[in-house]
Amino acid sequence: MLEDCAASNRPVKVKEPHFKVFPEFVGASYMRRYEIFCRKLVLERHYTAAAFISSTIEEGLQGSFSTPAADLSVERFAKTLTAHLAAFA
Repeated sequence: MLEDCAASNRPVKVKEPHFKVFPEFVGASYMRRYEIFCRKLVLERHYTAAAFISSTIEEGLQGSFSTPAADLSVERFAKTLTAHLAAFA
């Protein structure tokens, strides 16, 4: 979960004093970086599924959120979790 605000949507500078940053993170906002990171966790098989949601400070208090990437939706995450649980039942 990430707050959807101006600060999370503007590109972030990259500092590389100790190691190189992956090219896809260069010039990306925090919103985009979260999306890329969650997707990498699944694609590289570190996790079976991941969910990424965002919300504004006002709408979040009412439980409203958005899904920046369809493949990282809460619904998809829940379906994967349910399938895993069913395999053990």
